[in-house]
Amino acid sequence: MSCGHLYLHLPFCGHRCGYCDFVTAVGRRGEHPAYVDALIAELELEGAGLAAPLETVFLGGGTPTFTELGALERLLAVLPDAAEVTIEANPETVTPDLAALLRGSVVNRVSLGAQTFQPRLLEVLERLAGPEDVRRAFYLLRGASFDNISLDLIYGIPGQSAADLEGDLAEALALEPEHLSAYELEAKQGTRFTHAHGAELERQAESMETYFERVVETLTAAGYRWYETANFCRSAEQSGGRDLRAQHNLGYWLGHDYLGLGVGAVSTIENRRWRNLPSLRGYLAALSGGQRPPREVEELPEDVRELERVMLGLRLDEPVAVAEIGQRVDLDELSRLEGLGLAERHENTVVLTRRGRFLGDGVTAALLV
Repeated sequence: MSCGHLYLHLPFCGHRCGYCDFVTAVGRRGEHPAYVDALIAELELEGAGLAAPLETVFLGGGTPTFTELGALERLLAVLPDAAEVTIEANPETVTPDLAALLRGSVVNRVSLGAQTFQPRLLEVLERLAGPEDVRRAFYLLRGASFDNISLDLIYGIPGQSAADLEGDLAEALALEPEHLSAYELEAKQGTRFTHAHGAELERQAESMETYFERVVETLTAAGYRWYETANFCRSAEQSGGRDLRAQHNLGYWLGHDYLGLGVGAVSTIENRRWRNLPSLRGYLAALSGGQRPPREVEELPEDVRELERVMLGLRLDEPVAVAEIGQRVDLDELSRLEGLGLAERHENTVVLTRRGRFLGDGVTAALLV
């Protein structure tokens, strides 16, 4: 095994938003140092299979930047070298001290969770940060010389008008981030948000196609490359030739192996996928005793991995190579979709057209065998 992508899960948050279904723990500052000890111990147990240097490291959560500063500093100090090292941050956690710590570490990319710039919609999402917090955090990171910042936006929030969405896109573009992610709000089963707003999300589902198109048209008109269904980056022409796609996520979409560390983290390596169980107590107990954390393991036959590679690869704006194309893609359906201008085939590669990408999952589902 020589795995080029590493994910580390830092579950702690100052508050759990109602729509969140990630493995999180609210507060618990006294446990942050012990958790970082456990992460470092798991890295020592699993790290022999990592490539040197790595392609990417990604610290996700939770809110990684909510982690107690001394504990976070210890973790950053032992991370392996990588071409791209990303950390997720919520705006309210970004202080001058945090920005300086990140800039002085291996981190060279920050993903900032803005979600929306409309105060009433931030309340619907139960977000702690306001619009000014987003701007302040962004400028603090810029002031610390970060030249690769991503902003996360959400659309389809109950009560969000088309004008609200246009305002969010304008606010985001005014900051001139290198990367933007724009996700449709999903009603995740079991969340407080779905209980409170699920019916409204179902009612507005049809209008989300229009919102999606508005996002794509606005960001591409501003010179951003629509390289994945929900992700946009400054073009190479705008960025001095830099490839500003999220390289870590690109690894997922291209079906590369990745190692996930931390409570609830998932790894996919060769023909196996495993997930650390979401019990924080169990995770800490196992690693404090020098043992791997309890996990669920799934065997992945090559045909399953190939199907996943095609399915995820079709989210991208570049052709995806398909081994034994007739066994993974329905050739009759592909011919029909080509006739409709929704997909294109070039030898053993398939790509969705711009029109096909707007229909996304429906076209992909029709193509796959």
